[in-house]
Amino acid sequence: MTRDPGTLAASDLPLPRPPGYTPRRDGGLGAYEVVLGRAGFAPVAGIDEAGRGACAGPLVVAAVVLDPARIKRLSGLADSKLLTAAAREEVYAEVLRWALDWHVVVIGNDQVDALGLHVCNVAGMRRAFAGLRCRPGYVLTDGFPVRGLGAPALAVWKGDRVTASVAAASVVAKVSRDRMMRDLHERYPLYGFDRHKGYNTDEHERALAEHGPSPVHRYSFVNVNRAVARPALLDPMDPGDPVDPMDLMAAADLAALTPVAAAPLACN
Repeated sequence: MTRDPGTLAASDLPLPRPPGYTPRRDGGLGAYEVVLGRAGFAPVAGIDEAGRGACAGPLVVAAVVLDPARIKRLSGLADSKLLTAAAREEVYAEVLRWALDWHVVVIGNDQVDALGLHVCNVAGMRRAFAGLRCRPGYVLTDGFPVRGLGAPALAVWKGDRVTASVAAASVVAKVSRDRMMRDLHERYPLYGFDRHKGYNTDEHERALAEHGPSPVHRYSFVNVNRAVARPALLDPMDPGDPVDPMDLMAAADLAALTPVAAAPLACN
């Protein structure tokens, strides 16, 4: 029996594709969370950090678990670097209002110097995930993979721009750290931490050259180490002791910022 060349055999047809298991390009920030939820991996945690490139202050890592059904309520959610300071504060409050769970880890500059930036970053992501009260079914991280989380995970390139959970984590980490840096500005006003948040700006470099490093600078960074020879003109009332990360968390008032959704959803 010959086949009509105008017809297709079953073997010629494309294989069936599981419906809805691939994020759509036009699916918005919540596409990954929706797809993973359909595949049985809900809830999804996003993890991101703030302060990786700064030469002063702590490294702050946040893990956030969002309910896919409520992501659309976060109308202003985006990568924290793309938002103004005022917009970040508004989104921050909304994330904490609607998040199923969240946890923030603060790693002091002395730990960054002792262990190395990448080691602290990975350890911070593990600690942030471990600090969640619920157990997410999947984890999305920004940029690079993190082993040892205890859950399936995916590293997403520019994850804070394409996934809601990582974007939410980036906002929580950034706002938390910015508040800590404003507190450090009160302790060490010579450096302008309230403006540049410890990053390498021209203003910061001039302050380092003039005053030398403060106790909250990262001495493992080349520009800070270069300025060590110059005396630090700190507040004479300040003993110059390393700043305890727990003090920074208290200054950022994180303890008062618990999720306040009227009917919080349980994480399974």
